[in-house]
Amino acid sequence: MEPIKLQKYFTDCGVLSRRAAEEEIRLGRVRVNGEVATLGMRIDPDRDRVEYKGKLLRPSEAERICLLLNKPRGYLTTLHDDRGRRTVAELIASADRRVYPVGRLDMDSDGLLLFTDDGDLANRLTHPRHEIPKIYRVWVKGTVSKEVLEALRAPMDLDGYRILPVETEPISYDRESNETVLSMRLYEGRNRQIRKMCEICHLTVTRLSRIAIGEIQLGNLPVGTYRKLTDKELAYLRGEITSLS
Repeated sequence: MEPIKLQKYFTDCGVLSRRAAEEEIRLGRVRVNGEVATLGMRIDPDRDRVEYKGKLLRPSEAERICLLLNKPRGYLTTLHDDRGRRTVAELIASADRRVYPVGRLDMDSDGLLLFTDDGDLANRLTHPRHEIPKIYRVWVKGTVSKEVLEALRAPMDLDGYRILPVETEPISYDRESNETVLSMRLYEGRNRQIRKMCEICHLTVTRLSRIAIGEIQLGNLPVGTYRKLTDKELAYLRGEITSLS
């Protein structure tokens, strides 16, 4: 893990604000690896031992959070890019927490993207055995025949892997744009899965948007903004409750 400012580690652990932490560091009340800490110090949370008032601080003591971002097209789902391209990290910078994207949305896709500092929750959301579906709206050129719909719903081999069946339903057709909108419900998320499925079925995708994860809805959240999930939404994603209704 990259080094972070010591005062930020206090906020990550839910112990003190940055300003309060700076004051405690200045007063010599914080130790790092047994030595009195100094202002401006950076630490590696995975390796360094931080003590405050004789108590060891651990990130697990922090309240875990989960953020929901309405990702725009044109942003990479990564926190860093060596080529200087725009990343989703720019859109959640004001959260002032070290959180990581759960799963991916490719650069040309938009919609619901979750971020969390809870590793157990991230694992639950990305593992198909937990059966939390990811729901998409997919715009494709032209009409979609019954045969193509059946092919999209059937088990399919992608990159040497047999994917789980995908629930696919037509939503609407627009004559002016000559586009069909499909609803696709996935229980796993292989790399660019929907785009590859459509390519196999000779469909041209013009837009791909994730609108929900289980009962967590994107709703009318403005593009490029995020919100913190409620306690009830977190309980639902963790399997502590079966429904938000």
